[in-house]
Amino acid sequence: MGDRLQPVLAGVVTAVVGFASSFTVVLAGLRAVGASEAQAASGLLTVSVAAGICATWLGLRHRMPIAIAWSTPGAALLVATGPVPGGWPAAVGAFALCGLLIVTAGLFPALGRAVAAIPAPVAAAMLAGVLLPLCTAPVRALVEVPALAAPVILTWLVLHRFAPRWAVPAALVAAAVVIALTTTGVGVSPGDLRPVVSPTVPTFTLPAVVGLALPLFLVTMAAQNVPGTAVLRGFGYRPPLAPALRATGLASALGAATGGHAVNLAAITAALAAGPDAHPDPDRRWIASVTAGIGLALLGLGAGAATTLVLLSPPVLIEAVAGLALLGALAGALSAALTSTGKSVTPGASVVPDPRSREAAVVTFVVTASGVSLLGVGGAFWGLLAGCLMLLLFHRRRPVPAA
Repeated sequence: MGDRLQPVLAGVVTAVVGFASSFTVVLAGLRAVGASEAQAASGLLTVSVAAGICATWLGLRHRMPIAIAWSTPGAALLVATGPVPGGWPAAVGAFALCGLLIVTAGLFPALGRAVAAIPAPVAAAMLAGVLLPLCTAPVRALVEVPALAAPVILTWLVLHRFAPRWAVPAALVAAAVVIALTTTGVGVSPGDLRPVVSPTVPTFTLPAVVGLALPLFLVTMAAQNVPGTAVLRGFGYRPPLAPALRATGLASALGAATGGHAVNLAAITAALAAGPDAHPDPDRRWIASVTAGIGLALLGLGAGAATTLVLLSPPVLIEAVAGLALLGALAGALSAALTSTGKSVTPGASVVPDPRSREAAVVTFVVTASGVSLLGVGGAFWGLLAGCLMLLLFHRRRPVPAA
C-alpha cells in the first residue's frame, strides 16, 4: 500500500498544480478568439478530459510517467492573436487542423525534424513575444484594481519564496477570496456550476489556418512536446514520442469541436510525476502520471465553476493570475532567445551567443509582442517570418578552405 501511496499523492499534486496554475490562461485564450462563456467552459472541460485520457492510456501502455497537459503557451497565443476572420467556428477549425498536424508529426518524423530545425533563438523569441502581453497583466492590475490585485500578488510573492510549487494556486485562492468579498449580491445558480459541453461546427479560413493553426502547432511542438521529451530523458527515460504525438494529436483534433485547443506532453509539471519525489523506483513513477491524468479529468468537471469565478471578477485580475503563472516560462524563453547559438549544443559545453541570431530573436520578439495583425494573420506568424528572414539576410557563407 505504501509503495503506491507516494506516486498517487505525487499524481494528485501534479493534477492540482497543473489545473489551478493555468486554467485561467485557457479561459482567457478561448474568450479572446471568440468563445462565449459556455463555449470557453466546454473547451476547458474538453482539454482536461482529453489530457487525462491520453495520460492514462500512455502511462498504462508504456509504463512511463508520461504526463499530459493542455498547451499553456498555445492558450497564451490565443490571447495574443485575438479574434480571427470567421469568428469562433474558424478558431475551432484551426484547433482541429493543429491536432491533425500533430498526428502527422507522429506519423512522419520528418515533420517533427522540420519543426526542430526552426532556429532555437527565433522559436524562443516567438514564445516570449506571445507570453509578454499576459505577463504584464499583474502590473496593469495593480494600477487598475489595486485593492484586489495587491493581496493576490503579495500571496504569490510569499509562496514563491517559500513554496514555489504552490505559489500560483495560492494566488488563485487569494483571487477567489477577494472576488467573493467584493461581489456580494451577485447570484450564482447551480446551473452555472455544472459541466457544460457546447459543440461547434468548424469552418476553415485561410487567415485562421495561417495565423492561428500553424503558430499553435509550432508553439505546442516547440514549447511543450520538445521540452516535455527532454524532461523525461533527463530522468533516464526513453519516451515514445511518435505514439505520444499521435495520441495527443488525435485527442486535440477530436476535442476541437467542443472547444479544446490542444493537448500535449507536459513540460512545466512533467518533473512532478517523473522525478524522484514521485517514487524512488523509476519503474513505479508511471502510477503518478496515470493518477495525474485521472485527477485532471475529474478537475475538468469543475470547468463551469471555474468559468463562473472568472466572470465574477474584473478581467484584468484573472489575467494577472495567468500572468503570474507564465513569468517563469517568459524568463526561460527570453534566456533561450538571447543566449542560444541557434545550433544544438552538447550539454555542459560553453555557449557563445551568435550576435546575428540574437538580433533575429529580438526582431521576432518585437514583431510578435506588438500584436500586429496583417491580412487577418496575427503577430506570431509575422514575428516568426521576420526572424527567419533576418537570419537569411545576414547569413554568411563559410569560406571554402583552399585546396
